[in-house]
Amino acid sequence: MSVEQPLWHALTAYRVLTLIYALCLFVYSFYDYDRPLGAAAYMAVLTVWTALTFRMVSSAERCTRRFLIGDLAVAITGILLTPLVDTHDRIAEGTPTLPSIWTAGAVLGFAIKGGWRWAAWASTVVCAANIIERGGFAQDTVHMLMLVWVASVAIGYVVEVARASERTLARALRIEAATRERERLARDIHDSVLQVLAMVQRRGAAIGGEAAELGRMAGEQEIALRSLVATGLVTPPRAAADDSHDLDDAAPPVSPPGPGPDPAPADALPCLPEDSADPCDLRALIAPHAGSQVTFSEPGAPVLLPAAAAGELAAAVGAALDNVRVHAGEGARAWILLEDEPNAVMVTVRDDGPGIPDGRLADAEREGRLGVALSIRGRLRDLGGTAEWISAPGQGTEVELTVPKPALNAKDRT
Repeated sequence: MSVEQPLWHALTAYRVLTLIYALCLFVYSFYDYDRPLGAAAYMAVLTVWTALTFRMVSSAERCTRRFLIGDLAVAITGILLTPLVDTHDRIAEGTPTLPSIWTAGAVLGFAIKGGWRWAAWASTVVCAANIIERGGFAQDTVHMLMLVWVASVAIGYVVEVARASERTLARALRIEAATRERERLARDIHDSVLQVLAMVQRRGAAIGGEAAELGRMAGEQEIALRSLVATGLVTPPRAAADDSHDLDDAAPPVSPPGPGPDPAPADALPCLPEDSADPCDLRALIAPHAGSQVTFSEPGAPVLLPAAAAGELAAAVGAALDNVRVHAGEGARAWILLEDEPNAVMVTVRDDGPGIPDGRLADAEREGRLGVALSIRGRLRDLGGTAEWISAPGQGTEVELTVPKPALNAKDRT
């Protein structure tokens, strides 16, 4: 709903209430009018007009400029008609005009529809009509007209500010949605294409010959693609003679040489599709990572999460293990601990590698190496969770992945 829609609802109620007020004043002073039948005829027209146009002020789409001009014309007609049906003495005493405060509703319609400029124009016309009706600048008349003018202009200005804020918010939401989609695509790229390019570069340099040239080209494309993922701008590829893989570069999606767990085939993950609304046992997704060098400790009962959340959390665990294989060495051991807390699910990945120097994660992210930022921290952020690194040089690294656990009904917990 638009931020100005409540104002239209308020204006609709205002027109009805002020009509009732004007009718009560008319009935109370009926015999004081010089021409009461003429006043009664106008009040009947005002009542019919308000009833027929009730829905016209319910939204900005229905409230057209033509209607606003007609509404203002009805109010001005009542003001200018007052000296013809009322006595001179009553007008001099400051008796309200025939439409009374109903006139302000016509001005407020201009303010909500067109902002403070439209409000200033409409209120100025009303002020001029009241001065003509009074026959001069009476003090009480000036005070009342200034109040109407200032109030209508202020409301019009507030409406313009609200509209600008709504447009800014809509822009921010579009940018946030685009950023999240870009991060999701970047994670997929990092977990697949970048890993393959990194493997080709390393293996090509190790084999030599024509394979070395192929590895050099793969390294150039990896650098260009990393720049695109990090900034959205592709930088010219340059020679990648050195094996520049920082802490958060993940290993290729094939099993590393030497001992270690092989990636599990898809049919070894007995879990529901990610778009399923049913819960999924997180243990089934993490268990395939266990092997001769990876120890997995789990609760005795199923750890249930929505399928999409479970898949993202398991992918973050896989990215953390990839970093262990690349940076802690092929002989490093890793331990996975899955904990099912009442309000959250926590997965801890610990290794006995050399650890992370202080500031290395931030440096890697600034250089465009976004394995930690996207594959791990980005996934946890999208789930409303957190990823924390605890490390010291020579003492290994511990990654704590925490995801809030949504409330599951009794059926889901059985």
